[in-house]
Amino acid sequence: MLNESASGDQQAEYRLGLVHPRNRFRTGYDFARLISRHPSLEEFAGPTVRGNTSIDFADPNAVMALNQALLADAYGLSWSVPPGALCPPVPGRSDYLHHLADLLSNGDASSIPRGRDVHIIDIGAGANAIYPMIGAAEYGWSFVATEIDQTAMRWARQVIRVNRSIGPLIEYRHQANPNACFAGVTKPGERFHASMCNPPFHASANEAAEASTRKRRNLKLSNAEALNFGGRSNELWCPGGEVGFIERMITESVARPNLCRWFTTLVSKSENLPRLRRMLKSANAIITTIDMAQGQKKSRILAWTFYRP
Repeated sequence: MLNESASGDQQAEYRLGLVHPRNRFRTGYDFARLISRHPSLEEFAGPTVRGNTSIDFADPNAVMALNQALLADAYGLSWSVPPGALCPPVPGRSDYLHHLADLLSNGDASSIPRGRDVHIIDIGAGANAIYPMIGAAEYGWSFVATEIDQTAMRWARQVIRVNRSIGPLIEYRHQANPNACFAGVTKPGERFHASMCNPPFHASANEAAEASTRKRRNLKLSNAEALNFGGRSNELWCPGGEVGFIERMITESVARPNLCRWFTTLVSKSENLPRLRRMLKSANAIITTIDMAQGQKKSRILAWTFYRP
């Protein structure tokens, strides 16, 4: 029997189902079908105390196998991340893209823009390239993915190269300045329909380490297992933490108001919203906030534009 008491974020997403209506994973996981698409998942799947089939969400190898199976089943994608990198839960990452599509269509599902002429920039795409890969597969969008870690970028480029159906739609660019968002990685005259970003959460390495310790304790993991859940320094923390990163992004967007029709970012800490909204209001931006929830985990997308029709 699998122990469901040590649950992760992705298990919570699966259980509650408060996900976007177009999310392909909103009704749960068909493990028989997933295993047929990704046979390595089978060794991690088993009966729960409730009699369902699931995995141990405290096992990072099982979580990796599940996400690989989800991407293979939904989109025919082959995907992996290097040791030590973040393994993002695919259902929640999908939600961001679906909400972004709604934003670009003003909420009209019949007029969602699709195809390679829709240009998105993903700030800090990491080694997992999860947003560009899902966005390219789901909507056919073109992506510029930026990353400060060249090792992570090389890994992502190789994964993208293997997936020929979406490879031509995704371009990785190295961001040489870790304190910059758009500067240095965008070209003169370049325009995007939207930007997206999952900013580093913590303000320091110590803060990130303390959070990792708490997660390890809550999930009853060993040190080795906790490390396998991943998160390199640039993925986990930056000067000023989440709010500092987004403030730098806002400052750059004010200097480049025509770069994106919509600038967007995830905001994990709701207490950061008032401060960020005040900054945007002072810049005369039009602001919207989109709430998201997967299980008990709540997040939101902060979006702003300087475009006035």
